[in-house]
Amino acid sequence: MKAAVWHGIKDLRVEEVNEPKVASNQIKVKVEWAGICGSDLHAYLHGLSMNAHPITGEKPPFALGHEFSGTIVEVGEGITRHQIGERVAIEPLIYCGDCYACKRGFYNQCSQVGFVGLNRAGGFAEYAIVDENMVHVLPDNVSFEEGALVEPTAVSFYAVRESKLKAGDSVAIFGAGPIGLLTLLSAKAAGATQIIVVDLSEERLKKAKELGATTIIEGNRDDIVDTILNLTNGGVSVAYECAGVQPTMTNAVASVKQGGQVMAIAVFTKPVGIDMVQVMFKAANVTSTLAYRHVFPEVIDMISTGRLDVTKVITKKIELTDIVEEGFNQLTNDVKQAKILVRP
Repeated sequence: MKAAVWHGIKDLRVEEVNEPKVASNQIKVKVEWAGICGSDLHAYLHGLSMNAHPITGEKPPFALGHEFSGTIVEVGEGITRHQIGERVAIEPLIYCGDCYACKRGFYNQCSQVGFVGLNRAGGFAEYAIVDENMVHVLPDNVSFEEGALVEPTAVSFYAVRESKLKAGDSVAIFGAGPIGLLTLLSAKAAGATQIIVVDLSEERLKKAKELGATTIIEGNRDDIVDTILNLTNGGVSVAYECAGVQPTMTNAVASVKQGGQVMAIAVFTKPVGIDMVQVMFKAANVTSTLAYRHVFPEVIDMISTGRLDVTKVITKKIELTDIVEEGFNQLTNDVKQAKILVRP
């Protein structure tokens, strides 16, 4: 079968590999669509660990891709809850089930947490092997394209649900990439009435406006904080940090009101500083989320019932054979792109 296999930094190859075999308690999925995530892009540009993951025992080279949907084509011995032919979205978290976090149900914070597609073979392939607990059935009215967006939507949905946002509140979203745009949709669905989005890309800001942002602000302006404070009469209730860099974290802290909250969603590649004087005098709360837990069914239901129209985040669809030039390289160089979907 064909797969996009990571071999090293900027070395992603579409090549023929052996079709994977199902073990007990595993499911084989024919991949229909897979999304390119910022984590995939980071792996492509900066690399992956070459050590075997402590749970999976796998190490590169293997296929990337952790945002994907597909059809079950084979089930292993011991599988009772799923059957061949089911249309599914994949929750790709790998966890041990035995550590302190896992035993409390916080499997996204497992001491050995990993991802299909980053720590074992993933969804940029014709077929993928997943564990039974990773499979969520899609209703008939949810397309495979929407199914591939369940995973990134879960990241944003979970962060919004864990935040202090209440219906009628104002929010600021720093970063209008896929996670920022999905955070916008989730905050809107949760009842936020004033949604301010900040980004460097004019194209992404236009997309944010299309999705329901009430105000968009160019990220290179030097009056971002003052503008937000004036628009909201003293600051937003929640600022979602979806860019993962020092300037946006600084502005997020400065933009919340007395008793407000900064929710960090982005993955930070470098340490950042926080002005604790502002945090203390505002009695603000700075917190974060890592991935998601226990929300895939709700996200699928929100998409199925039309409360989250995630298809608007898709900016391009490509074939697996074009994943390097039309996918990874374009996302590296073209800020107009949000979510690119790949069909094996």
